Amino acid sequence: MSRFEALLDAFFYRPDEDVSGLLDFAVGSDGLAPRVLEEEPTEYLAFRLETECYAVPILTVREICKVPLLTEIPRAEPQLLGVMNLRGELLPVYDVKLRLRLSEVPPLVAGPDAGLPPKAARILVLKTQDGPAGVWVDSVAGVVRLKPSMVELSPAGLRGDRDCVAGLGRKGSQLYILLDPEQALAP
Repeated sequence: MSRFEALLDAFFYRPDEDVSGLLDFAVGSDGLAPRVLEEEPTEYLAFRLETECYAVPILTVREICKVPLLTEIPRAEPQLLGVMNLRGELLPVYDVKLRLRLSEVPPLVAGPDAGLPPKAARILVLKTQDGPAGVWVDSVAGVVRLKPSMVELSPAGLRGDRDCVAGLGRKGSQLYILLDPEQALAP
């Protein structure tokens, strides 16, 4: 018998082997095979900011709407684009690109058609502790389901006192930067 065959022989089960300990492990106390817990995926709404793909838990999203006319607020914080009227409800609209340092200029100020939002741009109305708030996104990519094993904590260099990056999700070759809406909209 060659060395390779000896290794294979030691690895595989032989009918004359004692496997009673293995059977106890494989069978539950009720005599049935144990159930393997399957990971329950969490749904996220994926969207684009600049060239990156971001996502927030879908349970924090109240609705998605086209960019309406925004009323600017004088002397407001830089990430507050203004307020919008959504069916009689006034909601603040934020630009999280400024907080993420993806842009230094609000979206309506930049570009050749300054003042007109791009056709794909949307406002995500998110549920927060302070009430609903809008977030300007460049486009909505769709709903993605990520299992806990597909999500990693954000790298140590990204974590701070009020960092809005909750983690990184990976599905196939696509990377999703997971945002914490409360932190992303915190002053």
